[in-house]
Amino acid sequence: MRARGASGTMASAWSAWSALVLLATLLWTASTVHAADGPDIRVNTFENSPGTLNYFKGSDVVLFQEYYEGTIWRSTNGGANWTMADGIEHDKAVALVMHEYDDKRAYVLTGGRYHWKTDDRGETWKTFFTDAYASTSPELRGRWLTFHATDPDKILFAGMECEGFLCEDLTMYTTDGFDTDASFLRSLTQGCWWAKRTPLFTTGQEDLDSQRILCVVRPDLFSFRDENRLVISDNYFSAETKDGVIQEYEPNLNSDSPVQGIVSIVEVKKYLLAAAQSRNTAEMALYVSGDTVHWHRAIFPHDHPIFESSYTVLESTNYSIQIDVKTSRRMSQPMGTLLTSNSNGTYFTRNAEHTNRNFDNFVDFEKVTNIQGVFLVNQVDNWKDVQEGEDEKKVVTMITFDDGRTFESITTGDEKVHLHSVTELNNVGHVFSSPAPGLVMGTGNHGDYLRAYSESNVFVSDDAGRTWVEALKGPHKYEFGDQGSILLAVRDSEKADVKEIRYSLDHGKNWETAELPGDISISPWTLTTEQESSSLKFLLTARKGSRTAPTGYYVISIDFEGLHEDKCNDDDKEYWYARVDDDGTAKCVMGHKQKYLRRKKEAKCFMKEEFKDPLPESEPCECSDADFECDFNFVRQDGECVPAGPIIAPEGACKEDNPDETFMGSSGWRLIPGNECKEGVQKDKQKEWKCSDAKGPSTGPGSDKIEHVQWPFEVEGNFRFFQKHYLERGDSSSGNDETIIARAIGTDAGDIFITHDHGKNWTKRNFPGSEPIVRIITHPYVKDMAFFLTRTTKVYYTIDHGKHIDWFETKDKPDFELGAPPSLMFHPDRKDWLIWHGKECRDGDCFWKASISLDRGDNWETVRRYVRRCQFTGSSAYKFRNDTQIVCLAKTREDNDDNNPLQLLYSDDFPRYKLSVAVDDVLDYATMAEFIVVAAENKTDDGSTLSALAGLNGRDYAPAHFPYNFEVPHTREYTVLESSTHAINLFVETSEEETRRFGTILKSNSNGTSYVLSVGNVNCDENFFADFEKMLGLEGVALVNTVENSDSGSEPKRLQTKISHNDGANWGFLPPPERDLDGNKFSCDSEYGDEACALHIHGYTERVDRGKTYSSESAIGIMFGIGNVGPILGDAKDADTFMTADAGFSWKMVKKGSWTWSFGDQGSILVLAQRNTKSKSISYSLDYGNTWEDYTFSETGVTITDITTLRSGSSRNFILWGHDGNKAFTVNVDFSGLVSEPCKNDEKDGEKSDYELWSPHHPLQPEDCLFGHKNYYLRKKKDRKCYNDRSLRSPVSVDNCKCVRQDFECDYNFEMDKHGQCKLVDGLQPLDPEQVCRDNPDESEYYEPSGFRRIPLTTCKGGFEPDKVPTSHPCPGHEDEFERKHGASGVAIFFAVVIPICFASLAGWWVYRNWQSKFGQIRLGEQNGLDSDAPWIKYPVVAVSAVVAVVGALPLLLGSLWRSASSAFDRVRNRDGGGRYSWLQGSSQRRFTTRDSFARGRGDYAIVDEDEGELLGDDSDEEV
Repeated sequence: MRARGASGTMASAWSAWSALVLLATLLWTASTVHAADGPDIRVNTFENSPGTLNYFKGSDVVLFQEYYEGTIWRSTNGGANWTMADGIEHDKAVALVMHEYDDKRAYVLTGGRYHWKTDDRGETWKTFFTDAYASTSPELRGRWLTFHATDPDKILFAGMECEGFLCEDLTMYTTDGFDTDASFLRSLTQGCWWAKRTPLFTTGQEDLDSQRILCVVRPDLFSFRDENRLVISDNYFSAETKDGVIQEYEPNLNSDSPVQGIVSIVEVKKYLLAAAQSRNTAEMALYVSGDTVHWHRAIFPHDHPIFESSYTVLESTNYSIQIDVKTSRRMSQPMGTLLTSNSNGTYFTRNAEHTNRNFDNFVDFEKVTNIQGVFLVNQVDNWKDVQEGEDEKKVVTMITFDDGRTFESITTGDEKVHLHSVTELNNVGHVFSSPAPGLVMGTGNHGDYLRAYSESNVFVSDDAGRTWVEALKGPHKYEFGDQGSILLAVRDSEKADVKEIRYSLDHGKNWETAELPGDISISPWTLTTEQESSSLKFLLTARKGSRTAPTGYYVISIDFEGLHEDKCNDDDKEYWYARVDDDGTAKCVMGHKQKYLRRKKEAKCFMKEEFKDPLPESEPCECSDADFECDFNFVRQDGECVPAGPIIAPEGACKEDNPDETFMGSSGWRLIPGNECKEGVQKDKQKEWKCSDAKGPSTGPGSDKIEHVQWPFEVEGNFRFFQKHYLERGDSSSGNDETIIARAIGTDAGDIFITHDHGKNWTKRNFPGSEPIVRIITHPYVKDMAFFLTRTTKVYYTIDHGKHIDWFETKDKPDFELGAPPSLMFHPDRKDWLIWHGKECRDGDCFWKASISLDRGDNWETVRRYVRRCQFTGSSAYKFRNDTQIVCLAKTREDNDDNNPLQLLYSDDFPRYKLSVAVDDVLDYATMAEFIVVAAENKTDDGSTLSALAGLNGRDYAPAHFPYNFEVPHTREYTVLESSTHAINLFVETSEEETRRFGTILKSNSNGTSYVLSVGNVNCDENFFADFEKMLGLEGVALVNTVENSDSGSEPKRLQTKISHNDGANWGFLPPPERDLDGNKFSCDSEYGDEACALHIHGYTERVDRGKTYSSESAIGIMFGIGNVGPILGDAKDADTFMTADAGFSWKMVKKGSWTWSFGDQGSILVLAQRNTKSKSISYSLDYGNTWEDYTFSETGVTITDITTLRSGSSRNFILWGHDGNKAFTVNVDFSGLVSEPCKNDEKDGEKSDYELWSPHHPLQPEDCLFGHKNYYLRKKKDRKCYNDRSLRSPVSVDNCKCVRQDFECDYNFEMDKHGQCKLVDGLQPLDPEQVCRDNPDESEYYEPSGFRRIPLTTCKGGFEPDKVPTSHPCPGHEDEFERKHGASGVAIFFAVVIPICFASLAGWWVYRNWQSKFGQIRLGEQNGLDSDAPWIKYPVVAVSAVVAVVGALPLLLGSLWRSASSAFDRVRNRDGGGRYSWLQGSSQRRFTTRDSFARGRGDYAIVDEDEGELLGDDSDEEV
């Protein structure tokens, strides 16, 4: 229908012709109605639905983008006429973005690197280059451009670089409005913001306001959100000094330390908010700053913490932040609590309870525009019944005139009115009000509560919501114009049966009707006007046909210019006060009277002050009771503010253990933030409190001793074991409880007990139903939550550490039989998304069925029948697949026939997209980190074997290429081992003899398709679990047990322990300790460990408790093990206990016999206990195992079965689980009394600091580097008496290293040969290198594929870089530029020839002059035998020297001539270059490396001379 953009010289001619055709078409299709007593109405027809109508502020120029087609339309007269924006190829337009702070600029983004911009309200458009594609990450989509509030030329662009489906988010920037190409800012960004993001916010320094930038960044491509960091730079993340160190730093959000897990930044008025999440919890921490320098954690009422996806930052004021926090536990009926902050945004108090929310976290809340202290909110009246699941929500509307201190109903006379609000948006823009002073409109109904939208009528108020009148029957869309002089409405209908509009010129008292032209009938979509509601022009968008089946679309302009010619004079205006008494006297609002000058209701004129905001005038008032509200942690009771939680004591108060000590604190009242009252009542004057009323910020001195509490359990039947579940809090949690759910299992499952103080006190937990609890499942990602399963369809759960219990019903009963799928599966990011596996039987045919719930069990939808299991594979950490993705292993047909093979299926967004088949004939699959590994069955005449496939995006899978000469016939088992280094560790069974099972561990490349041998003959058990153990918290350190006598077919396996410090590339023995616990030497010795003598550790296959690990993520470098010194691993009953504190480089024996261990205070406290042996005491160490002390916890010997603490290792409390006969008990052992002061890290003075830097060694790696860097961790010094009050898990600094062979892997379609080189796979082609030129029209050259690429985890720089070795070639059309860059000019050739000849001549002359010196000889008393001045010596030497110089220069000369000729030929051959916008045609991306792809200005790789190809020779034949 419409002409598309053309290329080349024809474009302008075609554009002119299409414009004429278009204008004629529009003139033909546009219908107009004009009447002296009504508005001018003009109708324009469009094929596709129009997007948002965007006004250039202060003008009648409007832009919108047509959906589906992408066409950008422009109007210069308020929508009466439309033309296609000139200068844009519309079919390439992806998004239209308006500049927030410049009313003449807009941008059209494309799917490429080139885009369009305008700085004259769309009259002309120019291209600009971002050097990156617009990001498609969900958190960045839609906010590609971020604008500086005071400098319109400064813009941030959220982009990405991709290779295949692996994409890296990055940010570009411009300081000249994209007049020149965008510059690189930083990679791995999750969003960047100018500090001066809003006009009200300031850092307090002009230079920082100008260019300070904040970015949320990821540590690498595959990291989770709880690893994100907030970084700040004041020079665009550039290097400050010659050493290349980038200028960026992490602000101290948490008083004196940075915070990890930053997920978003929000600027609200003058406040900057940073939201952080952490592992194990859904609770989030909110940090607030007014200048980007000083930060404070926002404190919420004790019963209203904020959770991920459960709070909404609302439209706030200049003096406080307003947040609505979801408080309902039932997901399908969300409700919240409205909270308002104090003036610095750090303390929040309740405004309104039971606010109405929807599933998308929209809240029924809106301020009356420009009227201070007035807002409307919808609340759930029957919240108790809704909470119990007994009723649907009954919503009522309330309004406040004092910023939420008090609320009242909306009424017309004596009847209450309830209005539809934000959760049911039926138009664009504000719901109730506009800048028109005091005018408020809404759709709703009379009655006790809000009814359906279809039953609503229109209500109007012209005094900011104080009084209301019913204006129109039926639901309408409405808008305000001419500062409230015009109220416009159109009846809302799903059918195309609307033929008229309604308008009022007297604040809604009387209404007129205007017919739509051409007898058209419409289904209205949106009704809007320009931003200030001061214009006489409106725009209505509508559908042809019904809402569900439209046949076209209208954009209708409505102009009231012709109704009144007069402009209002002073007599037509009046002062209107924001609030008055019933007798009309002005009242104070927020400590002042507020008034506006506006048109009188009955005046026969228009204001005609287009594009001008009405400004209020204010008069101060004396303070009264109404100007005060309850302070933090106080609630109103009988007119007074009483404490609802502990009083916050000031710094320095209540440090002595004296409850009668007093301090001056809050009176319970505070002046409402932003209140401007003067003198009068002062209710916020401080009062005296006792320390017993407070919970001070600091604790008293420690007791200097360890304490314990024993708690007995009543167990029915014979005691067997404890079932225990820790509900561990995360770093962002506001609470400090240490909650455990436990059950002592006897003959039958026992009662359930819960403790919130780590076992000092236990309470029996009763459940509301009669069904016994059969199984307890804790949420693997959110430890606040636990689920209690019965044998019925009822599931109980808690989301708050067991404080409250709720329940839901599933579709099917669970199956607890061996081999059944797990009953519940969880999403890693969306805590309320569940997959349920239940068992269903039909006529004796039973099968497993998977169902999904997106609202924590309130509603279920069937995913698949006859499944083995389904799980969520989507995650925010993996940008290469949808974060809503699920995969399922299910039978091909819905029956239980033997010949019904399994399939691997996926859906990127269920139920929107149904399941699709990814792989057929699947035996099983496993997920590990970012990988999905599939074991596919190959059926042959000789039987069936397995083949391994791997995928990243959940849709595409590639076969695993095993190393050369690694052939295992009839492989039947694969085991995917733990990995934290973005590679698959795959255990492949190589011996399946029942008592002699073992196999080989293979390590993959970064996409899981190409494998190298890591270690062979690894021990496994009958279930093919392997003896493989990672050292938690460290990269690349792992232990295995190998079978020493793998070639012996009959004798029992002889096991040896080996360790790797470079991620499995090399393995060595554990060095044995020199002496045992008594100081005696062992039976053998070895400095480093060898086949004859080493330390050997019992591995995973012998572990009774599979959840018990050798190490802890928080105790960096510390590991325990049970084993012996000798040539092989001995019997477990003869084993002793050993430990290392330096990541396995040295070991020492710490206890005789087998002890169990636990890590506390992040490795500062180590505790050992004897298992299954009568004992009275435990052993502990406070200096990383150098010395050990005993602590007696019982007067008689008892049996300890386990010792536990928080899995994070951060607690100073431990629990001993034991029994004395049939009497089960726990013992809490508390080390908190030993120290009372937190450790302090003094970065400036290492001696004063309580911490030291520790870095693990990697002895087989150059310079101790692994993955291109060295990590440094904080460790508490052994002699310091303090405790760790913050997480020490992450490295505090990272030093990048030079690149080595291990930092590279084979590129796509290349594989490693026998010599460690990367060669092209037979039959495959490398990625097209010329695609770089097509994607980047400004690129002058491309490189031949080398076969190598950097591994994603490496951060190395310089050194051995095989991906930079290949030859470069000119891009088509850039031959001259390439020649200038690489060729030699005539002058260069001259000097290249002449200068060597001159130097050669000089060298020859010098040789001639010094010939008699006899180089290399020292002779005394000898005479020369040759005369150097002899002509037969002299002249040949000079001649030879000159010839050598000329010969040496000839290759350069010939090469230059050849390149000149080749370039000339290429220019002729490529004369027909790409079209005008050919850069938009390609879909592939430019070459992608890793996190440092862009660290040095995004320049191309340096060229290495071809003669240096020997770098890939013998020296690169290293094992990987």
